[in-house]
Amino acid sequence: MNSTAFKNADILVPRDTDMNKWSVIACDQYTSEPEYWQEVSDIVGDAPSTLNLILPELYLGQDGVEKRIDAIHDSMDKYLDDGIFTEYKNAMVYVERTQSNGILRQGIVGAVDLEQYDFSKGSSSQVRATEATVIERIPPRIKVRQGAPLELPHIMILIDDPDGTVIEPLADKTSDMEKLYDFDLMQHGGSIKGYLLDKKAQEKIDEALAALADPKAFCEKYSLENAPVLLYAMGDGNHSLATAKEFYEQLKKSEPDKDFSAHPARYALAEIVNLHSDALKFEAIHRLVYDVDCEKLLAELSKALGVSETEVSDQYTICSHSGSEKKLYFHNKSSNLSVGTLQNFLDGYIKENGGKIDYIHGADTVRSLAQKHSGLSFILPDMDKSQLFPTVIKDGALPRKTFSMGHAEDKRFYIEARKITE
Repeated sequence: MNSTAFKNADILVPRDTDMNKWSVIACDQYTSEPEYWQEVSDIVGDAPSTLNLILPELYLGQDGVEKRIDAIHDSMDKYLDDGIFTEYKNAMVYVERTQSNGILRQGIVGAVDLEQYDFSKGSSSQVRATEATVIERIPPRIKVRQGAPLELPHIMILIDDPDGTVIEPLADKTSDMEKLYDFDLMQHGGSIKGYLLDKKAQEKIDEALAALADPKAFCEKYSLENAPVLLYAMGDGNHSLATAKEFYEQLKKSEPDKDFSAHPARYALAEIVNLHSDALKFEAIHRLVYDVDCEKLLAELSKALGVSETEVSDQYTICSHSGSEKKLYFHNKSSNLSVGTLQNFLDGYIKENGGKIDYIHGADTVRSLAQKHSGLSFILPDMDKSQLFPTVIKDGALPRKTFSMGHAEDKRFYIEARKITE
């Protein structure tokens, strides 16, 4: 068993709990919409909920974040002491998520071996980042993990399995599985079912993953020679997995003589999903820029990127400002993708001139937020998902926040948990 970086885990699922209130969306969603999180809080009330176990990124830069983190740790301890969880040893969970659009997304929840993950650009590990990791975003997340007895995943990892050999065969076997949960998700999140996978099913999963990881088959698939195998590519939760990795590395450094090979922090709970799932639609993540001199930024953008509104280029953005919208073509490119060229400029501009940038799912949402904040929206073209694995193999991680898989309401919701302390 476990010939690749994905394995079973001791998984915690709450019992005798209102699952609709228990399960909330990934912490990195709705970062510019405090009203969303207030509505979640109103729905949850005093009920046990993962809302009390995570730190929505909306609050990361606000006063009182330390108190929020302390409250998270207290809630974790309380839920464990109250015995609200059932622990399933050496488990994997088969997940069927019906998205808000009615399309079914299948996945398997298990643990990823952080020893086989490297988020640095140019990594050759079996598990790799698909976008640039912003190191500055890791320390505040480590504060949540330090002293926390539990982890909850919103990490989604992709496998390139065009023949559907790993996950898809499970759909016809659910009648023989133990159903762990089946409920509607809050805030237009669709619905979700989870099934416990027995040892035989896990063995078949491991065999299928091992076949995908065969070096010869891998090189033939991507027309490579003697290249290290990329089996698992990050889909969502890039910085969460990077935080787990950095926390684990810090633990090892703090006690260099200790054997951490079996320590629970060596692993991170995650869901693997097939890149070829019909439910996965790659969409661009747009940029919202505000608290800036908009006219100055646009003038410098035009100069730096050789912008034209008429001379066509394969890189462009649609800029919305003060109710008007223009398509801006880039002719001075600093990246292979439009998003990379734009991001490189924005990073430099904001570092020198100040201002704020946010990453928004949905063109209409970023347009309305630009008007609300008297700022600029930059709407970017979508990326073809079939290019993900070849691009990461060839060029390394893409620029951060390059793509999103579907709409915000279809992101992972927290359900399962796992102990990360001895």
